[in-house]
Amino acid sequence: MPEPQPPSPEAAAPSPPATRPAHIGFRRFSTAEFLVALILLFVGTPFIENIPHGNSIEVVLMTLVLVSGVLAVGRSHRILVWALVLMVPALIGRWLDHFWPGLVPQWVIFVAGLIFLIFLIGQFLRFILRAPQVNAEVLYAGISVYLLLGMSWMFAYVIVAQLVPGSFAFSTGPASSQAMTGFTAYYFSFVTLTTVGYGDITPVSNGARALAAMEAMTGTLYVAVLISRLVALYSAQGSQLREPKP
Repeated sequence: MPEPQPPSPEAAAPSPPATRPAHIGFRRFSTAEFLVALILLFVGTPFIENIPHGNSIEVVLMTLVLVSGVLAVGRSHRILVWALVLMVPALIGRWLDHFWPGLVPQWVIFVAGLIFLIFLIGQFLRFILRAPQVNAEVLYAGISVYLLLGMSWMFAYVIVAQLVPGSFAFSTGPASSQAMTGFTAYYFSFVTLTTVGYGDITPVSNGARALAAMEAMTGTLYVAVLISRLVALYSAQGSQLREPKP
């Protein structure tokens, strides 16, 4: 009988493990759905404020953002629990204020929401910085963080305006919009984040000015750092693809 041949080194060598794509989300609830929820909120807010039951629609859209945010970052049991713990007070406070206005001070509700948004931003940034390659999930997370930054500062402006009346001066617009609430707060926050600064709303108090300055710096630095990170990931990914196989 012929002697059995020893296995070749190529056959004996274990095959390299398959590279899993970067992913964030509980049960594969991706950042794409969360980004869609954010866009719906931002696009819908200026049009639903003055229609019948517009406040109810806005609360539903905010609920969609909060819940989808929990699902998008809850990639592990521990993080999911933390996200729920931080989200529930903001969600309950929002609905209580909708059905029973004045029952809970609004600045308390916005503080709870701000804490949850900061948690979301931290989780998305952690995902972006630890991603091994550039894919659609990384891009969606980067855009989501930018929108969340504007939303977080909007909450902060509302808190300052309620705790320190007269923190903002309005030079144009109808009297109904000369209050740091609703779409006016969104508008001022994103105008400041993008460093456009039309001048129709001016921060007056020291706290409001400090927040506006920090938001303008954050918006500029975030775009620069994000682009640098994505370029570095893409360059490293391209170098690995160009390396000759042994």
